[in-house]
Order: sequence, then structure tokens, then C-alpha cells
Amino acid sequence: MANIAANFLGIKSPNPFWLASAPPTDKKINVLRAFEAGWGGVVWKTLGSQVKNVSSRYSAVNYNGSKVMGFNNIELISDRPLELNLREIKECIKLFPDRAMIVSLMADNTREKWHELIAQVEDTGAHGLELNFGCPHGMTERGMGAVVGQDPEIARLVVEWVMEKATIPVITKLTPNVHSVVPTGKASVEAGSNALSLINTIQSVTGIDLDTFVPNPYVAGKSVFGGYCGPAVKPIALKMLATISQDPVTSKVPISGIGGVSTWKDAVEFMLLGATTVQVCTAAMKHGFRIVEDMCEGLNNWMDEKGFNAINDFIGKSVPHLTQWEELDINYHIVANIDQNKCIHCGLCYIACEDGSHQSINLQYGKPYNTYTIKEDECVGCNLCKLICPVDDCITMVEQRKGDEYINWKEFQDRGMPLNDH
Repeated sequence: MANIAANFLGIKSPNPFWLASAPPTDKKINVLRAFEAGWGGVVWKTLGSQVKNVSSRYSAVNYNGSKVMGFNNIELISDRPLELNLREIKECIKLFPDRAMIVSLMADNTREKWHELIAQVEDTGAHGLELNFGCPHGMTERGMGAVVGQDPEIARLVVEWVMEKATIPVITKLTPNVHSVVPTGKASVEAGSNALSLINTIQSVTGIDLDTFVPNPYVAGKSVFGGYCGPAVKPIALKMLATISQDPVTSKVPISGIGGVSTWKDAVEFMLLGATTVQVCTAAMKHGFRIVEDMCEGLNNWMDEKGFNAINDFIGKSVPHLTQWEELDINYHIVANIDQNKCIHCGLCYIACEDGSHQSINLQYGKPYNTYTIKEDECVGCNLCKLICPVDDCITMVEQRKGDEYINWKEFQDRGMPLNDH
């Protein structure tokens, strides 16, 4: 059986699945239940100057009958007394010494406040610190959270303050509310941050009540931009993670991946793009702590199937496959093929291709059903019909190269090769 244990900056956990800094990690009773369920670690909900939260706090985007495809929250950092949080952190570590205990921090923006908070947290025996440079609501008005993460030089300064005091590993959490996460990631690493985590939540409006005209979530007739997370943000998180893994500076430090992780497959995708651990929030809030059982089992089975003995055997394995568009092989060409034995004659592929793509599917009217076939000379291999088809493997893409040699767009132009004439 594969070994799914993780070692993140010397912080060991029995598996790479951590709960992210969020409501599920805001108190001892939650964290102990999470550890009992099998989570490898937690990032304790952000500590700093105590705040007061509002009601309501959450909203969601549902899609096609599925609840909470995307999740939005306007909750701030911990609203519990700092001393209570610190005491409970220490008690959790004592009861589960084999689990990773990272504490998220957001101090007032002075060197002295950061040093004071770090000393208090280190006294609990915590294994690491996560700097919250990403909270997109509430704290930004105070010059904290995403405001720090959106300015590489401010982030650099704060990380320098932290590294003056910290004696345990420091992880800097990046905001996605920027044109690129790389500049702040680089500044943080150059300032001494031992690791990075990403992404935090994305500023959003999830919807508007068409009767009250007030956006969600509703707070006495008002609302604010909230932090969006859940399955809907996973593609964005993967892209941003990949850019960190590709950069020569930020790729030198370990990464904890966050953003829409709901299953073991999601976790593997994050790890293939460079994450050593993955953090989960929305899925645990929706389905409960026991989802980690399936995550561990699924990861273990997949690693056994692929012949991986440890998670380090595949971390970052997909990064080299991401390139620039100009480097893609223009001679690579695929054509759709419809398996008539599996086709249910719904016509969805034809509608999609006819109205939204390249008019490459023949329609032959008949009784009791119509028949659909591919116009191979017209098919550009866009993949739309395969994505639309409700039957697994009914439509497959068959390789039909345009030429034996590899040729990219730059070479294509340099040779003066012909473009489409229609």
C-alpha cells in the first residue's frame, strides 16, 4: 500500500489533507472532531484583533440541481477571544501530536503587533504560521488581508517583519484578486517566507433577490462583496497554482493548494501541479468531516494503481506539460467519431456544433430516430460535441495528424505556410 503521509517543511501529517482556515477550524470541538475523522492537519481560523461578525454571512450559487456549486462568505477572522483560541490550540496539539497544526494570522499592520502575535502563537506549540494576505472583505477596509496581498512591496515588508520573529515555518497565503499571483508570491519568498498557499477566496456577488433587489447575503437590506470558493473556483485555483510552480523563484518553496478541492481526484490535480498538501473548506462544510475517509482511500488506491510509493513521486508531474500557446503543435489534429451503438440520438451534439461551433455534423432524418455522423473534412477537433454528449465514450476523438513533423505557430509564420481559405 502506498504511503500517503506528507512532510511540509518538516511538518509531518498522516495524509496531505488539511482543513483550511475557515469556520470548521475556529474552535477546539471542531478541530478535535476533524482529527478524529482522519484529517491530516488544520489551519486554525485566522487570529488577530478580535472582531464582531454579522448575520447572515453566507450565500451560494446552485447549478443544474446541484446545491452549492459556488459558496460565498462575508465572515471575518475569528470573533472569539485570542486567549481562548490560544488555549484551545495548545490542547488540540497535546491530544493529537501527530497532526499538523498551522495557525492563520492577520495582525494589525505594525512590526510590534506582528511580533507580539507570533510570540503568543508560538507559545502554544503550533507547528507553523500562515499569513492571511487574502481576505477580500471587511479586513481590507482596515488595510489588512487582500490589501497586503495585492501590493507586492507591502507583502514583502510584512513578511520581513514576520521572519524577524518567527522560529517556526511561515506560509504566506496569496490572494487571487490580482492580475497575477506571481509578483506577491515572489516578493514573499524573497522576503524569507518558507512556503506559499493559494488561493484565498475571490471577490464576488453570487446573486440578487429579485423581490427585495438586495444582493446576497442579506444584512438588513444591504450586502457587500464576499469571498467566493467551492467547486466553481477550482479551475482558477489550478491556473494560479501552476503559475507559482512555473516561476523559478516561487517554485523553490513548498506550496499548499486551496480552491474547490472536494474529492481525492481534485487533490491529486492540485498535487500534480505542485502542491505538497491541499486545504479543504467548502466540501467539509457541505458534506461533513468524514469526506476525508474517501479522500484517503481514493488517493491510496490511485497511487497503488499508478505505482507511486509516496506523494513526492508525483508532486509537480504535470507542470512540464503546461507551455505557451505559441509552442503547441499545429500539425496535431483530432476528429470526432460517434459510436452509433452507443448513440441515444438526442441530437445535442448536432445542436451544439451547428449553433455554437463548426457545422461539422451531418443530420439524417429518420424514423424512429435521427442519425448523426461527423463530416471529417470539416471537423476541427474542437471537442465540443464530446463535452456535450450525455453518454460516456459515445463520442471519441481520433488523431489524424496534418503532417508528421512538429511545427508551432512561430515556425508556421516564418515559413509563410497557408492559412484557412474559408
